[in-house]
Amino acid sequence: MMRQEYDNYTDEDHEVWSILYEDQMSHLPSKVTNFYLEGASIVGFKPDKVPNFDRVNEGLESATGWQVYVVPGLIDNKPFFEHLSRKEFPATTWLRKKSQLKYIEEPDMFHDVFGHVPLLSVPAFTDYLQALSLITLKYIDNPSVVEVAARLYWYTVEFGLIKEDGAVKIYGAGLVSSPGESRYCVSEDATHVPFNVTEIFKTPYIKDKYQAQYFVINSYEELFSSIAEIESLVEEIVSKNEVIEPSYA
Repeated sequence: MMRQEYDNYTDEDHEVWSILYEDQMSHLPSKVTNFYLEGASIVGFKPDKVPNFDRVNEGLESATGWQVYVVPGLIDNKPFFEHLSRKEFPATTWLRKKSQLKYIEEPDMFHDVFGHVPLLSVPAFTDYLQALSLITLKYIDNPSVVEVAARLYWYTVEFGLIKEDGAVKIYGAGLVSSPGESRYCVSEDATHVPFNVTEIFKTPYIKDKYQAQYFVINSYEELFSSIAEIESLVEEIVSKNEVIEPSYA
């Protein structure tokens, strides 16, 4: 089992975290779900220090029983969903360099931890994440099921929006950690549509530009309540041997 070697982080690592953190937090509080801000406090985020996973896991344990699980980088679908089914969120420990502040090809710790971890303190959200993982694992050898699971994950966990306090707010990690899209997605230029599992199943995800539309939930309980519909639609795909083309070949 890999561990975060916290003492190995350099001054540059802490500086990079600080730059990225301060830039996002300069505008996120008015755009992000209140649960994210509460979660960031629960897991002990600090603006000038790379998060210590031991401290993060203490906060998550008391909130939902989840843990951050160290992985070297992107991992295959099966182990990824297996970790989620066990209430373990896979996260890398490496952080981009100052020369990579604007763009990196592979998600680093800032995305994995800053983006994802605070919402892991929300029970209804983590219940959805675990249940979706269990459904996917049941049919992990069926490419069409894996594809629709990826679309659901993308349009909720990564790029989801929520109605909160009369406004549309961010909860998806891909939005939380993106300087540009976190501003765009809640602007008048973005297209917002109600959360709809059937429509998400029909909608290939976009990874090389801003999303054409953002699905908006009313609550995390609504998200979890959709699991029964998700399971029913997945079973229909399997029974009909339906072929869902991959978003990216």
